Amino acid sequence: MAFSLATAGLFAAPAGARADISEVREHAASGLLECVPFAREVSGIRLSGDAYTWWTQAKGRYARGHTPRVGAVMAIRPHGNSHNGHVAMVSEVIDSRTVLLTHANWSYPGKVERDVAALDVSPMGDWSEVRIWYGPSQTLGASHWPVDGFIYNASPDTQLARMEAASANRSEDTKTIRAASSSRSDPIGTIIAGAF
Repeated sequence: MAFSLATAGLFAAPAGARADISEVREHAASGLLECVPFAREVSGIRLSGDAYTWWTQAKGRYARGHTPRVGAVMAIRPHGNSHNGHVAMVSEVIDSRTVLLTHANWSYPGKVERDVAALDVSPMGDWSEVRIWYGPSQTLGASHWPVDGFIYNASPDTQLARMEAASANRSEDTKTIRAASSSRSDPIGTIIAGAF
């Protein structure tokens, strides 16, 4: 029987995820997992290389967008001491600004974390910045991590991709309207963006 995180009781992969996991098996045998092979297995998105390259690699191969969906991979850019970026699969969408992530090698080196919170703290509510649960402190981390977007396990020419493109156009219109009215105070936005 082939090793999988699902058979090990660590995670049930979504439809479309494959069991081609030699890299994950190698790291799991040593007790260490990295975010890339883990995200590849649980999401079924067949990309490789450093996490920061996933967003660019996905262009033309997978649908991409800025709306979290279950099974999508959040592509996080390098920031601070993280030179390789990070990828994490969305395991649940709680509301328009909160998701749960399942990922490896974040709070604890080489370990898997399931269903941990990520909060959109971007000023425009477009998921371009997030705070992510950090296990050692048992709270959302203080850093605002820059996000390229979400990679969906779907072809870029699907209805999902067209919906995301239409949503992006509406989002740009909304940003213009918000920027024009930014002279008003937004205490809730301030709380979400900085002091949650």
